[in-house]
Amino acid sequence: MISVRERSAAEHRAWRTGSREIVLDRPIIAGILNVTPDSFSDGGNFFPLRMAVDHARLMIHEGADIIDVGGESTRPGAKVVPLDEELRRIVPVIRALREEFPAVAISIDTTKAAVVQAAVDAGADIVNDVSALRLDAGMADVARECGCGVVLMHSRGGVEEMASYAMSSYDGDPVAAIVSEIQTRAEIAVGRGIGRERIVLDPGFGFSKTSAHSISLLARLDSLEMLGFPLMVGVSRKRFVTEAIESGTLDNRDESTMAFNVVALMRGARIFRVHNVGLNRRALDAVWPVATASKIDES
Repeated sequence: MISVRERSAAEHRAWRTGSREIVLDRPIIAGILNVTPDSFSDGGNFFPLRMAVDHARLMIHEGADIIDVGGESTRPGAKVVPLDEELRRIVPVIRALREEFPAVAISIDTTKAAVVQAAVDAGADIVNDVSALRLDAGMADVARECGCGVVLMHSRGGVEEMASYAMSSYDGDPVAAIVSEIQTRAEIAVGRGIGRERIVLDPGFGFSKTSAHSISLLARLDSLEMLGFPLMVGVSRKRFVTEAIESGTLDNRDESTMAFNVVALMRGARIFRVHNVGLNRRALDAVWPVATASKIDES
């Protein structure tokens, strides 16, 4: 029989993010830091530099391993942010975070290659591209050359429509189609010279998917894990999470997010993008021994 310790050690992989290595030997939490005036959940709350850094400090204190900085909202109906404006929002924040928190990984949530380059120059380690390299022809080259970690998220369409239901029709089995589409994006990334050890896949809950699609995808998340890349999930405060509860208060949304993240952990996810770091840190750490033990094959 393989022991829990032996099997767990064999499963732990490392995600290469620039000069850093994030070992997936426990749940990894990416705290969301939106420096936008129109994010669907916390728009405008952390836009001033001081407030952004203060909130990042709180999330790190509560257990965030990564701070994911976003300067362009992808909420339903969002508009594309001009390059200069996105740079104005994110570069000072990333510089300040890198100076104050040198040991913490920083991610830039963007679809623009020029923003990635500026973010990496300011100290970012990861590009979190919700278009999986689709929307900017230069993104793969910049990601390859900078050596940063790369999150490829499944979506369809542009920034203005990807979080809507406009492109949520799938022929046949929607989960199989989503897995196939994100696999194609991963193969393109590898073909463009981005090392497999730098790639993480995100199924894109709520993006180009109905709530029913997102629930089915969560239930069958292990089919995405079979592609061989670490998985990030971003269910935090999403529409389908809110629909699962009677009351849409912030506390209830965060509690439901935590529950969905626990399910995702049990189905193979290892990286969790969240607003409420402390709540998810405690829950995921508590369940981690169960998640790893569940993969043991006794003989």
